[in-house]
Amino acid sequence: MIELKSAEEIGRMAVTGQFVGELLAELSGVAAVGVNLMDLEHHARRRISERGAESCYWDYAPSFGRGPFRNVLCLSVNDAVLHGLPHDYVLRDGDLLSIDMAVGIDGWVADSALSVIVGTPDPADLKLIEATDVALEAGITAAQPGGRLGDISAAIGEVANSYGYGVNAEFGGHGIGRTMHEAPHVPNNGRARRGMKLDPGLTIAIEPWFCRSTDKIKFDKDGWTIRSADGSRTAHSEHTVAITASGPQVLTRRPTHGATSADPTKKPATAS
Repeated sequence: MIELKSAEEIGRMAVTGQFVGELLAELSGVAAVGVNLMDLEHHARRRISERGAESCYWDYAPSFGRGPFRNVLCLSVNDAVLHGLPHDYVLRDGDLLSIDMAVGIDGWVADSALSVIVGTPDPADLKLIEATDVALEAGITAAQPGGRLGDISAAIGEVANSYGYGVNAEFGGHGIGRTMHEAPHVPNNGRARRGMKLDPGLTIAIEPWFCRSTDKIKFDKDGWTIRSADGSRTAHSEHTVAITASGPQVLTRRPTHGATSADPTKKPATAS
């Protein structure tokens, strides 16, 4: 069942979204050559606790995965793109890191993700991150009241095609609100003017993710981490969005728009 949210409820989700956006911006600045993934995980745990928020990932146990997820971040490096299980790994120069998080505050949830390059960027990785960012903005622009769900999917797919990337249909965006995953599923490819109507009050997470040279994926033995099937690099971008009478409202915008490489000498910055 799809629950449409009131303006007041969207406002409460926006409070959560602001925290998520701010913490993602902070984490993208903390990520640097020599930083352990578990340092990022524990940094996020501390910030979430200080805010009085609750992680939507902790104890999450879907049909895939091997046991409950016992972390507050998904940290996916290089060929890993989704659900990366934080582990003892020290970031290296040129690594492409995707950070995904979802938390709840006072019963209302927001979910967002970004990809950054640690240290020296490879132009091909910059292009891949740019594609996910452009696709996300295209999907948001297409999320107009009175439109159709397929408008969002088609917009994302068109961007992927224009950059020369394939689209995997197994995982995509989703409804969000009182819980992290609600109806409807929001595919990253589709046909415009098809699917359910986008009514004001609908809240969704739009999340394009692309692999550089395949649309196939594989799972690690941990049952969580999803990688490109051919080992090529990947990128992921996500925002929580509310459909309103005046158009789409992004609830998880980061505070500033910075470069897509994380530099430890700079203040926290984000990919868009």
